[in-house]
Amino acid sequence: MKPPARLNPVAFWFLRHGETDWNAQGLSQGNTDIPLNAVGLLQARRAARTLVGMRIATIIASPLSRARVTAEIAAEALALPVGFDPDLREVGFGEQEGQPMGDWYDDWIAGTYTPKDAEPFAVLLARAVAAINRATALPAPVLVVAHGALFRALRLAFGHEPNVRTPNALPIRCEPPADGGRVWTVTPAALAPEEV
Repeated sequence: MKPPARLNPVAFWFLRHGETDWNAQGLSQGNTDIPLNAVGLLQARRAARTLVGMRIATIIASPLSRARVTAEIAAEALALPVGFDPDLREVGFGEQEGQPMGDWYDDWIAGTYTPKDAEPFAVLLARAVAAINRATALPAPVLVVAHGALFRALRLAFGHEPNVRTPNALPIRCEPPADGGRVWTVTPAALAPEEV
């Protein structure tokens, strides 16, 4: 696979949406618009509390409801509006949507297998990088609220192993290399205490 276009060398926060029933059941969601479940709503509220004090200036999100609602919960805590970019939506998994997560991700990332009617990984990678570059051109720090497979593509753009699961509703600080190299620093935040 050819190297992706470079990301703007601008730090940002990434937040995967809270849990859905399909996440809990280990099913591929893709563009199927599955809402947050009760756990996901609690996770989103905890992430929002974690982000208070991070001086977030802009929130950009996927329009799919699980990301939109997660972003809106963060936006309420941060007293900010939410902007949407359709290129932050989750990958279209085609015939795999609603099916148990399989062991085909490595082949999909390598470009040797794409499920029927699914989006090739290289296409996801190009649109993810373009969407992040649009987001980081806005007032910083930016919070991007999106999806797990999209973050796999970003991990490749960061110079990291891409096929790593991203936890639900864990804010992640993404920082460009200080030395001008290609490997970004990806640091999960310490979550705020749970509400009792």
